[in-house]
Amino acid sequence: MDRTTAPLLRARALGRLGRAAALIWQAAWATPDRPMRLARPAFPFWRMALSVPAATGVGVLTVAAVAQLGTLVPLGLAWALGALQVLPLLIAPVRPLTAWRVASAGLLLTALAESQRQPEPFWPWPAAGSGAYLLLLFGCAVTYGRRVSIGADAVVLLVVLLPAVPLTGLPWLVLAVAGFVVTLVLLLGEAIHSRREVERSLVQAEEQRRRDLARQAVLEERSRIARELHDVVAHHMSMVAIQAEAAPYKSPGLPPQALRSFTAIREASTTALTEMRRVIGLLRAEDEEIELAPQPGIGQIPAMVHTARGAGMQVDLSLTLASGTPPAGVDVSAYRIVQEALSNAGRHAPGARVAVEVVQRGGCVLVRVSDDGRGHGRPPAPHAAAGGHGLVGMRERVAMLGGTLRAGPRDQAAGGGFEVCAELPVDPSAAGRGQPPPPRRAIRAEAREEAD
Repeated sequence: MDRTTAPLLRARALGRLGRAAALIWQAAWATPDRPMRLARPAFPFWRMALSVPAATGVGVLTVAAVAQLGTLVPLGLAWALGALQVLPLLIAPVRPLTAWRVASAGLLLTALAESQRQPEPFWPWPAAGSGAYLLLLFGCAVTYGRRVSIGADAVVLLVVLLPAVPLTGLPWLVLAVAGFVVTLVLLLGEAIHSRREVERSLVQAEEQRRRDLARQAVLEERSRIARELHDVVAHHMSMVAIQAEAAPYKSPGLPPQALRSFTAIREASTTALTEMRRVIGLLRAEDEEIELAPQPGIGQIPAMVHTARGAGMQVDLSLTLASGTPPAGVDVSAYRIVQEALSNAGRHAPGARVAVEVVQRGGCVLVRVSDDGRGHGRPPAPHAAAGGHGLVGMRERVAMLGGTLRAGPRDQAAGGGFEVCAELPVDPSAAGRGQPPPPRRAIRAEAREEAD
């Protein structure tokens, strides 16, 4: 060993000794106490019923410890030492570290008391107190994990077991066996603690993943709605530009100020149309092809129902509309809602009978899709009451139009199953007076609901 290696080895040894001392200090005193994570009964009566047997068992252990200590020390001292060793079990669920520290002090005081009174026993502590102490060690390891377990192991070996060798004549072999048992109990508790932490982390990661998926579904659905409405808005903007350009020819002799206004309107609408196409291009995924087919509407619902029947679904359609065509946004949204509701019915209740109703009443279009939840003679299927990501798209479309959406299981009196009911205002000016687009917090809440 040269002169440069020796200081380095000493520094490493001192560092390890310091870390070991820090672990012992943390376990013996510095670590704040916290309750154990226990499953709470549903009713206070059961908590009381469970606490009575626990208190009775602790009392029996205390009496057993006192009976064994009474042969080695005076009876009053035996009661005090037995209480210090066993009664901490009563506070272990809420203060596991405090309970273990008190019991450690009780074991050390027991060894000191026996060294002054009786000849050296083979094992200076009563069996009841030893069993209670192992339970306390196990609770500390389960609650706090590796760092506290290592410190507690060192405290037990150096403060509780090792002093018993000169004080009570504890054999070294017994000391080694006791140290092994203590270490084994702590390792078992630490393993359970680590497993719980891993399970908790996995549950949190899974919940976060579901929230992210639901939030992504919201954003993708909004992007899809924007792309679908692009044709509608583009058509109106094109009509504005055409009318502004044709106005001077329809009405010759317009003053120069009016001609400049029509020119400005045409240029502004053309610029807006160009910018809107650029924005829609950003919303489109890189690998997504441009759709050349016109957007579907309520008129294509019978063809969709016919396709569903060809796939084996039992679908009844009722389509009643007033004269005229509803606004393009309502037209597309009604089709998409029926499409998604049929897809959900086929996925969650295969073989069930589905009723599709689209009717225009007054100033709104009512879309109702319901199923009986029964497929091929089976009992009602557990439909996704909380919904999937398809309901996210429905809510986004209905909120955009200022309508209302109700989706959930039907009453058993109505035949059971699942029902989706949407009311879409026909008057474009009513869209701003309905449900506003959900704020960011609402999106997060819905994302959590849809993920479940």
